[in-house]
Amino acid sequence: MDNGERAAVDGAGPGSSGGTEGSDRCPGVDDPRICDILTEYHRRGITDKYKISLLLSEEHGIKMSARTVTRRRGAFGLKASGATTRELADTFKRQLVLDELERHPSRQAGPRRIRERIANATGVHLTREFITNEMRAVDAEGFELRKPKTKKPRRTGLVSLGPHHEWSADGHDKLSRIGFPIYGFRDVCTAKFLKLLALPNNRLKLAIAYLYLMVVKEQGGVPLQSTTDCGSETTLMYGLANALREAVSPDLPTSELPAHRFLRSVHNITIERGWIPVRHEVGDNVHVFWEAGADVYDANDEDHYILARWLFSILVQRELDTFVDSYNNHRIRKDRRKALPSGMSPNEAMVLYKSYGGIFCLQPVDPALIDQLMVEIGGEDLLRFVSVEYETRALEVYRTLGLSVLNFQNVWTVFQDMLPHMAENVE
Repeated sequence: MDNGERAAVDGAGPGSSGGTEGSDRCPGVDDPRICDILTEYHRRGITDKYKISLLLSEEHGIKMSARTVTRRRGAFGLKASGATTRELADTFKRQLVLDELERHPSRQAGPRRIRERIANATGVHLTREFITNEMRAVDAEGFELRKPKTKKPRRTGLVSLGPHHEWSADGHDKLSRIGFPIYGFRDVCTAKFLKLLALPNNRLKLAIAYLYLMVVKEQGGVPLQSTTDCGSETTLMYGLANALREAVSPDLPTSELPAHRFLRSVHNITIERGWIPVRHEVGDNVHVFWEAGADVYDANDEDHYILARWLFSILVQRELDTFVDSYNNHRIRKDRRKALPSGMSPNEAMVLYKSYGGIFCLQPVDPALIDQLMVEIGGEDLLRFVSVEYETRALEVYRTLGLSVLNFQNVWTVFQDMLPHMAENVE
């Protein structure tokens, strides 16, 4: 692309003067907003004072030196992993590790991911050494299970102008056998997961088109290009991508830069690579929890089927949302041979695109237009696992029984408690 085209696609971006809020005044230690912001950065694993200073400026319009960042973090009790690990009681630290391991019965998460998941869930940063030692003490076999059994195929490098230059999308069928197929969107430049959604059918073109529009609405615009495999479920998405690009960026001819392109799945690299951690951290674990109900669940009983469908759809989506939050805060190792950003998390790469010479390529779209299109193609019913009437009744029963907070550990107990009250199926 020439300089004129590069200028045309360099949108406002999260770091532009039009996209920030706040003022240049450095907030004092008694400002609750700065406490909330720094605490959220801490939860996301962002502890480098220079990076925090940059993010405060780009995301919030707050000018704060790295030295002041250190002072504010100290005033708010936000400590590094070494100090936290030394100060916390051993029983408390061990329980944090055990609780997270319990959420990963497939044993695919290593110490680094367990450390990140604990920080994301609780805001507590423990050293990797402590977590490794605890994991070896309680599950030494897990380290052997996680060793790679085969060599990875050689991959070619990816090139991108910057955030939202290209979205990579595809379906994932790891949970299809139990009725919860997944579809996902991922930004190529930053490797950020934009959306992972469990839906009744990830091969239905109306559902995939609706999900595409949902992502467009959440992001506030369309990318320069979207990429999928050649499945028939993406044909309506293809049409929408072309129509929206033509409407918002008529100066970018689709003959030179297609709004959508089809690739074989093996070449749709960004999303395909993303399915590996999804399978390890979500799919394998969900299967373990599903099989735990083998003695109480009858797939041939309609009442059993629809209640389990409702309960597990909630839990699977919650787990996908947790994974997305954790992975997007996961720091990618520095690789100087890589053309795309590294040494930072996907969330950081999305905001700090100027630091690696990127261009913010999102093309803004009128949200009212997207809302209209979402209604016209079928609305949110396309993504429902059960009818509105059944969901309303199930929620009423759940609340009336005073059941505990639903999770994978108690889901089959909740299932047995609710089943007698849901015997008459609501359609």
